[in-house]
Amino acid sequence: MMRNWYDVAIIGGGITGASIARELSRYRLKIVLLEKEVELAFGVSKSNSGIIHPGTQNPPDSLKGKLCVRGNLLTRKIAGELGVDFKEVGELIVIFNEDERPRLLQIKNEAETLGVPGLKIVDRKWLDEHEPNLSREVIAALYAPTAGIISPYRMVYDLAENAVKNGVQIFLGHKVIGITKEAGNLRLNVAVSSGEEPRGRACRQAGSLAGSECTFRSRFVVNAAGLFADEVSALAGVNDFKIRPRKGEEFLLDKKKEHLTNHIIFPLPTKTSKGILVIKTSDGNPMIGPTAQEIDDKNDLSTSDDGLSKVIEGARKMIPTIDGNDIIAYFAGLRPVAGDDFIIRREEKVPGFINVAGIQSPGLTAAPAVALMAVELLKKSGLRLAKKWLFKKHRHPSVHLFADLFSKTRELIKKNPSYGEIVCRCEMVSAKEVRDAIRRGARTLDGIKFRTRAQAGRCHGGFCTIRIIKIMHEELGIPYTEITKRGNGSEVVRGVRE
Repeated sequence: MMRNWYDVAIIGGGITGASIARELSRYRLKIVLLEKEVELAFGVSKSNSGIIHPGTQNPPDSLKGKLCVRGNLLTRKIAGELGVDFKEVGELIVIFNEDERPRLLQIKNEAETLGVPGLKIVDRKWLDEHEPNLSREVIAALYAPTAGIISPYRMVYDLAENAVKNGVQIFLGHKVIGITKEAGNLRLNVAVSSGEEPRGRACRQAGSLAGSECTFRSRFVVNAAGLFADEVSALAGVNDFKIRPRKGEEFLLDKKKEHLTNHIIFPLPTKTSKGILVIKTSDGNPMIGPTAQEIDDKNDLSTSDDGLSKVIEGARKMIPTIDGNDIIAYFAGLRPVAGDDFIIRREEKVPGFINVAGIQSPGLTAAPAVALMAVELLKKSGLRLAKKWLFKKHRHPSVHLFADLFSKTRELIKKNPSYGEIVCRCEMVSAKEVRDAIRRGARTLDGIKFRTRAQAGRCHGGFCTIRIIKIMHEELGIPYTEITKRGNGSEVVRGVRE
């Protein structure tokens, strides 16, 4: 039973949980991360826009504002260590009349108080030179050069992979359903829906099988469960906050519109939203949105005609040439709102329990700083932090043909011909990349899509899905009928004879 005892258990496998796991893996600790979904990044993180915010739209006295600015700096360092493609593209917050200028100046002053560097108000002449597709109605903008873009999914996978390399165990398909105090420790009762994890070993080590329940014991527990952080907290007896989902509908444009803008374009923010944006993404496809709608259902990821109309109207106000015919994908994400600020605290009534909740925007940016804060709270709670002699902080960057020069692709094909076997034509993804994604932990079609971009183009997998399924069958040794889009209940093939 000792194999199920840990120093720290992290609940939640999104950007926050993965960041905390990687940060803790610097120390001589036994760490486990539990995620209820069949893959990491399948919760809030899967619908993240990928913006690394500079810190321009948060109150200067807010926790999220301070952690955003610090996280912006840390993300660059971590992305370099993990080989994640970070691009500094800058952002513009635009105004359309002089009545809006005082608010723009207020945003600038507040951001400078937080320590955001390089801010300046730019005029129409500057905008004509640097953002030629911008509406002629825009008269000025606040320019923040330190805004950037990154792949939120690949950031999660690379953080987790590096954490595993440094000794962290990850259990997928493991949902925490009970938390009790037991002899100075915390006991986690877990329902198991999957017997897989990134390296294929941890679940068997724990003795847990799909459809069963198992128990973990830990001195400390960090709740980073995203939309369900309030429910996990309540399991521990702390129920003084409520997560209210805020749905945002977003729409992805064809990659041929990659150079629609040179920056991330914002309108003036409201009290509840940063507004409808025109977003550059790390993969090239511009994105427009999101809406901001308070809802009750934590599983409602539907899109609507009304949401589409609002987004197109807001985006065209800034970039008039945007055409609805260029939209290739509709999707929605839910932000875990628990008030105006993040909740990151020790729970005195449950010693050893740390809440990291309400991590909405700018949660992706703040994640590395949130991780440092969580580690500090653990230390204050009595966790002894002894650094390892050797922390393996680097990983070899994954190959993505869509991001490489043709000359580099030719060299890759010479070394391994399977790089020349193109599985996804829209996004230029090879069979070798798909096989590598599976060997790194992908177990679903969506897991492969998030890691490689295969199925993410205009044809939505019409060309590549059957090819990917064949590779999954070969690599995983499972029947075609057990291959799913995103886990149990999403099987894509029926009635096939092996």
